[in-house]
This record gives sequence, C-alpha cells and structure tokens, in this order.
Amino acid sequence: MADFIKLIITDFWVTIAEMSPYLLFGFFIAGLLSVLVSQQLVEKHLGGGGLWSLLKASIFGVPLPLCSCGVIPVSMSLHKHGASKGSTIAFLLSTPQTGIDSIFVTLSLLGPVFAVFRPVAALITGLVGGTLVDVFGQGGEAQKNPAEKCTDECCSGEKTGRIVKGLKYGFVTLPRDIGKVMLLGLVIAAFISALVPGGYFAEKLGTGIFAMVVMMFLGIPVYVCATASVPVAAALILKGLTPGAALVFLMTGPATNAASFITIWKTLGRATAIIYLATVAGCALLAGVLLDFIAAGIDIEIATRPGWMLPDIVKYASAVVLLAVLGYALLSKTKANHQ
Repeated sequence: MADFIKLIITDFWVTIAEMSPYLLFGFFIAGLLSVLVSQQLVEKHLGGGGLWSLLKASIFGVPLPLCSCGVIPVSMSLHKHGASKGSTIAFLLSTPQTGIDSIFVTLSLLGPVFAVFRPVAALITGLVGGTLVDVFGQGGEAQKNPAEKCTDECCSGEKTGRIVKGLKYGFVTLPRDIGKVMLLGLVIAAFISALVPGGYFAEKLGTGIFAMVVMMFLGIPVYVCATASVPVAAALILKGLTPGAALVFLMTGPATNAASFITIWKTLGRATAIIYLATVAGCALLAGVLLDFIAAGIDIEIATRPGWMLPDIVKYASAVVLLAVLGYALLSKTKANHQ
C-alpha cells in the first residue's frame, strides 16, 4: 500500500513538474490577452455573417482566454449584439477546445505535433459548424434570452491598471476557474499510471475507430477542462490508447456538455443545437483518424522528449510556484464563497 501511494505521488509530481513552466507562461499570456482583447472588440468584429466573420470567430476563439463567466454567456452576448448564429457557433466551438494555457500544457506533455494539431482542429471545427449553421440552421430560432454579459473585472472597459488587472486575471481568476478540475485531472492521471497496466487500452479497445467512438461518447456529455484533460490524455496514451482516440476525448470533452447544449437549444434553436453537437462529434472522429494516420509515420513521445526538456531545477521551481498559485486561488475562492 505504501508503495502504491508513493507511486501515485511520484507520478503526480512528475506530471505537474513537466507542465508547470508552460502553464505558468500560458497564464501570463492569458492575462495579457484578457486586457488587450476586450469583449467589445470581439463583438465588433464578429457582427454580421459571411465566411469572413466565421473565420474571425474561429480564430478569435482558439487562443482567447475568457473570464470566469465562461464561453456560453460571452457567445450569447455576441449573438445579442448582432453576430450571426453561424459566427456565434463558430466561436462557441473553437473557444473551449483549447486556449493559450492549454496549448502550452499540450506542448509540455504531448509534444509539438499535438500542440499544433489540436488548435488547428479547433479552428476547423468552428469553421465547419458555423458554415453548417449558416446554411441549414437559420430556421426555427428560439426566442432570444441571452445570458448576462460578462461583468468580471477583466471585461471592464477601464484603461487604468491594465497590467495589474491582466496579472490578476492570469494568476488568480483563471487558476481559480480551472484549478480544482486541473488538480483532479492530475490525480486521475496519476491513478491511471499507477493502476492500469501498460497496453491495457490497446488490448481492450484496439487501435481503430471503435476506440475513438468510445472516447467520443465519454467526452460529449461531461464537461472536461481543456487544460485539465491534457494529463489525463497523456496517461491514457501511455497505457495504449491511440493519439487519435485521445484527441477525440480532448475535443469532445471541453467543447460539449449538457449545459452548453441546453443553452444553445433554448437560445439559438433546435436545428442549431443539433448541428453543433453533430459537428463536434464528426470533426473529432475525422481529426482522430487523421492524427493516427500522421502518428503512424512519426514517434509521438509523451513527456519524454529530450529536445523539449527544461532543466530539472526550472521544472521543480515552477511546480512549487504553480502549486502556490493554485493554492492561493482556490483558498481565496473558498473564502469568497463563505462570505
């Protein structure tokens, strides 16, 4: 039992040390973007329809850090301010799948192929979904009842203290939002590494489309944070899951959940909600098949790439800082909830 606990703690520490330098840098960039890219700017460029609006909506969504009010209220606000249903869905599809913080974490744990492929897949998913909605989902729109606009500090129009606001968002608000689920993801990854024998998923699920379908049905109904899902995916790959099947989980988990589906159904209509769900599922499966095809010709190593390894002292120091940041964010959130 003692050896088992020691193995879990070791796997947890190794994973968080590997991802912490990149995640801290991602938090910093997210903080900068939160004050440089205002909600008003997004609404200005995503208004109206057409392919150009869809492309801008998808591009905006890939790296954009959102305030704690989340992607659904912001996307509904875009629609309220004149964005077409297609642009709204494109933004809603591309945004939660990835972000600047999850891109860096993906690079640290899954390597450069995943780090590039994942945001590209999110971008294409947004374009496909937005186009389908513009073509087929314009009828039967439900009565508009958008969620409240974001009122978090990072969304305010004040120009004073922008650096302080950005740092506060990047190192307090964002960790407060994702900290709990990210730590849970790390713990789950550690348990998978300790409990699941090597090659288990390859033996049970195989390496074809069946494994991807299983991951799709696992990811669609639940909410999985884009960043927190990365260590879980890394652990699954190490135990025999194919990179393509892991990508399906990384795409469907963050992009879909019951709350977002119901909100889209009520606000944008039944046809749009169905197109949204079908786009996520179809694009995830196609992306998974393509990634497995690409991975067959290269060696995707998980968290063991010498070319990307930082000095141990940097990783361990970053891990301590990251745990301190997450600890402060979660304690402050708990304190605020009890006031």
